[in-house]
Amino acid sequence: MPNDTHQPQDPAALPAEMPAAADGAADAAPAPGAGPVRRRARRVMPRPNLRVPRLRKKSKPGAKAGIELADLAKMPSETGPQGAVTVTCIDYGPHQAEVREVKDLAAFLAAHRPEWAAVRWVNVDGLTDMAVIRGLAEKYRLHPLAVEDILNVTHRPKVEAYLQDEKIQDRLFIIAKMLELSGGHLRSEQISIFLGHRTVLTFQESRGDVWDGIRQRIQAGGSRLRSNDASFLVHSMLDAIVDHCFPILEFYGDRLEDVETEVLQHPDPGAIQEIHALKRELLLLRRALWPMREVISSLQREPHACMSDGTRTYMRDVYDHTVQIIDIVETYREIAMGLTETYMSAMSQRLNEVMKVLTIIGTIFIPLTFLAGVYGMNFKHFPELEWRWGYLFFWTFCIAMAGTMFAWFKKRHWL
Repeated sequence: MPNDTHQPQDPAALPAEMPAAADGAADAAPAPGAGPVRRRARRVMPRPNLRVPRLRKKSKPGAKAGIELADLAKMPSETGPQGAVTVTCIDYGPHQAEVREVKDLAAFLAAHRPEWAAVRWVNVDGLTDMAVIRGLAEKYRLHPLAVEDILNVTHRPKVEAYLQDEKIQDRLFIIAKMLELSGGHLRSEQISIFLGHRTVLTFQESRGDVWDGIRQRIQAGGSRLRSNDASFLVHSMLDAIVDHCFPILEFYGDRLEDVETEVLQHPDPGAIQEIHALKRELLLLRRALWPMREVISSLQREPHACMSDGTRTYMRDVYDHTVQIIDIVETYREIAMGLTETYMSAMSQRLNEVMKVLTIIGTIFIPLTFLAGVYGMNFKHFPELEWRWGYLFFWTFCIAMAGTMFAWFKKRHWL
């Protein structure tokens, strides 16, 4: 489920010091002299099958902002396959590139980059090893607020500039949402990017990204990426994240066409559930992409020591793609809302058809019911009852009348 921010925290959540049993104890204590207390049964409402973004901020209200290095040392790390963290380092320059996986973090942090390396890209897959995050934050002098944002993966996309001082290096901090389809459902992952003068740090929640093409371009000699600075690498990362949304939009476009065909031809309750699922996922897609336009616009307009003028020019293309994607998402959302109205109209039309058929059947039987009622009365003298062919004449007249009415309805296109 996508991890997005700005959702209100559940006010009904109890702190750890107030267990649910305390409520029962309070209810069980009757007033002095009162009779037996009748307990009121609590109705448990079923939770809908809807995954919505939640604010998962673990710090208590009033806690200090940011996470210092000393705090990172006290935070526990996860172990096992789920807690595995992979650190990859890519050094490259105009004439050479080197890719290696960091096995000994302490030795890597103590060493310096090669002299030929113009840019160093350090990528971290996994946020469960606090020793890795602490080591990189200490070596590259990351701001405590940025470190806190790395671990809290519910932020909306944003960009923040940290100016250099005696403790912090001059850096741009960017948060983006990388979207992908998993099992036909939308999934988002927070990507944290630090841009320095010659260094780029990226932190991902798990392994797997959309940057394989960038890694291939780094290893290819003579590429534009090899001959530019670190800010151009960040531009390529953001461009890959944004362009990866086009196949996702194509997937949702095909789903909308299939649902529209189903609604028009065979409307059933399953179709409306599919429509609501599409509307929900398109909303989450919009929540992830809408702030990206602000991020790209800020990087394009606002100068920074770590962002070159040439890279800012290339940011215009990423901004255009972002606006185009947002327009497509808005169009798809309008189509999805229109499909809901189409479904309701189709169901109403289907109900009207059923009611029309039932009304026509009732109309055909009205004169037959009248005749049956007349000859079913208990009068003593009925001349027709003495006819030899009276019964056959009655049925012949009823069938002829029903057939005539049916043919007339057919001619008027009421059937």
